[in-house]
Amino acid sequence: MDLRKLHIFSLVAKLGSFTGAAKSLHMAQPAVSIAVRKLEAELELELFHRQDKQVLLTAEGEALLRHTNRILDDVRQAHLEMDELRGLRKGEVRIGIPSMLGSYYFPEILMAFKLEFPDLQLTVIEAGARDIQKRLASGELDMGIIVGDEVSDRLETQALLREEMVVCVPDGHPFADKDAVGFSEFFDEQLVLFKEGYFHREFIDRLCASSGRQLQIAFETNLIHLIRSIVKKGFGITTFLRMVVTDDSELVAVPFEQPVWLELCIAWKKGAYLSHADRCFVKFLLKHNRLDNSVGQ
Repeated sequence: MDLRKLHIFSLVAKLGSFTGAAKSLHMAQPAVSIAVRKLEAELELELFHRQDKQVLLTAEGEALLRHTNRILDDVRQAHLEMDELRGLRKGEVRIGIPSMLGSYYFPEILMAFKLEFPDLQLTVIEAGARDIQKRLASGELDMGIIVGDEVSDRLETQALLREEMVVCVPDGHPFADKDAVGFSEFFDEQLVLFKEGYFHREFIDRLCASSGRQLQIAFETNLIHLIRSIVKKGFGITTFLRMVVTDDSELVAVPFEQPVWLELCIAWKKGAYLSHADRCFVKFLLKHNRLDNSVGQ
C-alpha cells in the first residue's frame, strides 16, 4: 500500500464521491477510480459499495479507514517535525473553538497573538465540544477548547478558563429581580438552547437529568446572536457564560441558587507532536488567560 492510494481512498470515503475526491485532488475522475481499484486488487478486498451513484464503505473499507487515518496523521506529523528541524516553514496553528468562546473570549487574544507572531498562520474552526474532541483524536485539529469534566483519555489538557454559567433573561422577566434561580423553576420555563454536541447544550442536558426534569425547548440554534434576540423578545430564556451577558443592557444575568462553574481547557491529542507554532500558541494563551497563576502548576 502506498500513501498516495491511501490518501485518495480516505478522501473518497470522507466525501462519499469519486467525483468529489477528483475535484479536491485536481485529478481526473477515472484516475481516482483506478487508484482505488488498484488498492482493492492489492488487498483482494472490496472497499466501497458502488450503487445508484452512492459510494459507501464496506465493513472492510471501514476497517482500512481507521488505519489509514492514523497512518496519514502520523505522516503529516513526521513531515511537520522534519520541516521544522530544517527550518522550512513558519508554522500553522489549527484550533477548534466553541462559538460562545469564539465570539466573546478569543477574538482579542487571537488578534494579539497575530500581532506578536505575524508569521504564524492561525486556522480557527468553530465546532461543538464533542466534535472538537473527535477532530483532535483524528488529527484534523492540532488543539481545541473543551470542557474539562468529560475529557477523552486520548487527549491531554491544560486548564484555561473558569467561568460561571448563568441564567439569561430579558429585562422585565420575573427572574430579573431575583438574586438566584433554582434549577426546578428554571426548567419550568421555555428554553432557547444550542443544538446537541455543544458544551452549552450538554451542560443543560446534564443539569436537567440530575434534576429529574424534562426540557421545554422553544428554539434550538447554534447562532448566539439569534439566541440573544429570541430571549430579548421574551420567547424563552437560556443560559450563557457570564461574559456573554456582561455588556448587554437588555439582558440580565442571574446565577443559579447552586452556582455552576465550568472549567474550560485547551486540549491536544495525547502523544501527538506539537509544533513550535502550537507550543508558542499554548504558552501565549496560558499567559493571557483568566485563571490565577497557580492553575496547572
